[in-house]
Amino acid sequence: MRVLPLILTARRGGISAWSRINRPKNSPVTSQAVRTMASKLTGADRIKGTEKNIWVEFGKLAVENEALNLGQGFPDFKPPQHVIDEMVTAVASDNHLMHQYTRSFGHPRLVSALTKLYSPLIGQELDPNKNVTVSVGAYGVLFCAVQGLLNPGDEAVIIEPYFDCYEPMVKVAGATPFYCPLRPTKTGQVTSSRDWKLDPKELESKFSEKTKAVFINNPNNPVGKVYSREELQMVADLCIKYNVICLSDEVYEWMVYDDNKHIKIASLPGMWERTVTIGSAGKTFSATGWKLGWAVGPEELIFPMQILHQNCTYNCPTPVQEAVAGSLEYEMKMLDQPDKCYFYSLAKELQPKRDMLTKICQEAGLSPVVPEGGYFMMVNTTGLNVDFPDDGTNDPRDFKFVRWMTKELKLAAIPPSAFYNQEHKNLGENYIRFCFIKKDETIAAAGDILKKWSGSLKK
Repeated sequence: MRVLPLILTARRGGISAWSRINRPKNSPVTSQAVRTMASKLTGADRIKGTEKNIWVEFGKLAVENEALNLGQGFPDFKPPQHVIDEMVTAVASDNHLMHQYTRSFGHPRLVSALTKLYSPLIGQELDPNKNVTVSVGAYGVLFCAVQGLLNPGDEAVIIEPYFDCYEPMVKVAGATPFYCPLRPTKTGQVTSSRDWKLDPKELESKFSEKTKAVFINNPNNPVGKVYSREELQMVADLCIKYNVICLSDEVYEWMVYDDNKHIKIASLPGMWERTVTIGSAGKTFSATGWKLGWAVGPEELIFPMQILHQNCTYNCPTPVQEAVAGSLEYEMKMLDQPDKCYFYSLAKELQPKRDMLTKICQEAGLSPVVPEGGYFMMVNTTGLNVDFPDDGTNDPRDFKFVRWMTKELKLAAIPPSAFYNQEHKNLGENYIRFCFIKKDETIAAAGDILKKWSGSLKK
């Protein structure tokens, strides 16, 4: 008669309660049972191997050593005043809904503005409800894309160097990444990101019937490469041949220099229906802390991302979305006035900074790779015979160099080998990555540090 109460007690108390009920008096719990119970109090196996994060380590290192930070990609100046004003207006609005949840997949005013901006750029008439989704930064959008579109057992091709979250996201989704690097084709004191190229045969060798997606970052971080139409067509042809989704990370789309032009791969024939184009308010408006990103694409690809987003973060802050919407509307009115439109004026502001950093690196005996786009510069450090101590880790050379430079020179950078898989880290380990979306005086101060350092090496 006591069986039912005992069962209920066991269910409430778990396995350990049931064991106590059925265990003879004074019978000890076996060590195996303890281990079995303890083994459940751990994280999921799928996140193992993804613990390291360069932004955590090197951001902390820069702060601890009070180093001048040319590492992480954020400006040391404010966004345009009209963008700030839009945020102030949204927060101070009499409309109480500005402080409440908005539509999960994107604030109505924002997705409407995004469709007006991207429809002519991609060559498609976009539906704000079906062809756009918004999430917490481009990072969040990428997460929704990978988790919402890839299945365990799928394969994904990642073009290197890649933003470092691509690889762990693919692995956590249960898919298998394959890598194809951009390789430098020229050497010298000064080269261009244009000189970093894909090998067509090598790239196709990474595709198979199991390939579900390919990742491309254009303009590329950290090299700064802006892909030509011919290079994009090569990727597009493989996507069509193998029936593959293209995840096109284009967060630096407006930061393009000289006579280069940013082309959206989604605009090429046969690519709209298979491309997710990713953008960023933080990058576009120099407000990285706003953490708002978006994806544009066909409904068949956007809808799974919306499902993932609604079951993850649900929606993004309403006033931020309202402010970004107003800012986009303002910029679209200024498209025919390049000097007043931030989409264009930011690139004009950054190009002299890029050139300033190029000259500084040359004078210090370093070999810069001049970027065609974005706001990062890869710099080869092997021209100087630098004697820096081994830090006792098994990390690549650039990790050790940046740690030493941050501590000893008080100048912070990012090690580019972090943007490569294990097999290809040698392609990045002789470089460091500098960020030049900084005030002129910040770049000049970095120049003083490098000049003093290089001078000491010549003595």
